[in-house]
Amino acid sequence: MLEIKELNKSFGGLKAISNCSLNVEKGSITGLIGPNGAGKTTLFNLITGFYKPEKGTIRFNGDRIDGLPPHRIFSNKIYRTFQITREFSQMTVLENLMLMPGEQYGEKIWNTWFRPAKVRHQEKGIMEKALEVLDFVELLDLKDEYAGSLSGGQKKLLELARSMMANPEIVLLDEPGAGVNPTLMKKLMGNIRRLRDEKNLTFLLIEHDMDLVMNLCNPVIVMSEGTKLTQGTPEEVKKDKRVLEAYLGGQYR
Repeated sequence: MLEIKELNKSFGGLKAISNCSLNVEKGSITGLIGPNGAGKTTLFNLITGFYKPEKGTIRFNGDRIDGLPPHRIFSNKIYRTFQITREFSQMTVLENLMLMPGEQYGEKIWNTWFRPAKVRHQEKGIMEKALEVLDFVELLDLKDEYAGSLSGGQKKLLELARSMMANPEIVLLDEPGAGVNPTLMKKLMGNIRRLRDEKNLTFLLIEHDMDLVMNLCNPVIVMSEGTKLTQGTPEEVKKDKRVLEAYLGGQYR
């Protein structure tokens, strides 16, 4: 589904991504791990159009997307979350979800004047879907709460719910387990599995929590110094000496 080939990106004299090539298979929950500074978030920013690569290609479902602006990449059904959640804190949980679908009739002021019935009908459909999604992630009881009042783990569930409203084909999760307590972590992992199994979503996630990665992801891709170091099943990655060296700084000896 996602093919990255010989990607390069530098910031001044620092080469953040160096001839990086990797693939993400449709229907997988692929983990992306590596030490701090390995280039994981930079890679996400390249995939989603926040940065433009200096060299290399990114293909999604066979089409090149490298260099496209973020809104065009979003319209290609690629959704990403951030390490620090970016909810609209002064809006309710339900309103946060209802904002997500594109091309809403109510966004054009003349439709509210001349086609109010059409606007209301679409808004009703969006609300019904949002309530179903909130029920799916077990946040329905919090639908009228301000998003800013949620706990860190609940905000991660809200991010996952917002991704469902965008009807993506692939979701890029940047440290979904950060700041999440064990109870909500199990719920988050269960929801990701259910979305893969029931909605046929594909996931690529950056994570430092090795328990989460080893229990949720297959395959696991390891990055070091801006490129792919290795890839395999969780068991294969755990036994790879190069992975241990990368995390312990062995590559700098």
